[in-house]
Formats: sequence, C-alpha cells, structure tokens
Amino acid sequence: MSVPRNVLWFEVLLYISLMLDALSVAVSDRTPTFDMTEDMITAQTVLNGVVILLLFYFVYLAAQRRKNWPRWVLLAALVLSDISLVQVIGQKGMTLDAGIEVISCALTMMGLYYSFTGDARGWFNA
Repeated sequence: MSVPRNVLWFEVLLYISLMLDALSVAVSDRTPTFDMTEDMITAQTVLNGVVILLLFYFVYLAAQRRKNWPRWVLLAALVLSDISLVQVIGQKGMTLDAGIEVISCALTMMGLYYSFTGDARGWFNA
C-alpha cells in the first residue's frame, strides 16, 4: 500500500524540523557560566541529541508503521517546545538558535496538521 500524500508531507516536514533542531543544538551557546558548568552543558547537549533521535523514531512509527500514538506524543512535544521557546525568547531575546527553533516549530505544526487531515485520517491504526 502506498503512503497517502498527507502522511508523506507529515513525514518530510517533521524530518526537516528535527534536522533543524539538531542544527539549533549545534549552534547554541555553550559558554560555561557560574550557573552552567561544562559538565552540565555536555549533559544537556547529549540529552537534546537523545530526544531528537527518539522523535525521529516516533515520526518513523507514525508514518511508516501506521501507529497513532506517536502523533499525539509529537503534538504534546510541540506544545511543550512552544512554551519553552516563548520563555527562552522572553529571557534571552531572539538568538540564532531561537530563530532556528521558531522555524522548526512552524514546520512541525504544518506537518502535524497534515497528519490529522485529508487522506491521512484513515492511515493510522488506533
């Protein structure tokens, strides 16, 4: 069975978004401060990488294995990411990594919209 067009858009947009997330982690400020030691920064970077890989797997499960629950997990992750992004922009202003994250969140929103509309509705198993 071929993948419906909306599911394909969902998959492509989410993968692009996650690659932008990885780029955002790569360009983020890792300068040690009194509050953030080098070890804490390293742990945070590794944790970000693990979360991005886990989200890649969730996109795969939803788009290729027709699982419904990963879409909801991705939607919840988007909501939490948006809340976090608003807080970061409020504290630090618009930095390069925050700008990349804004684009990433917009792509994720569009991708999730495609996953819940059109010919994607019948694709996912309950």
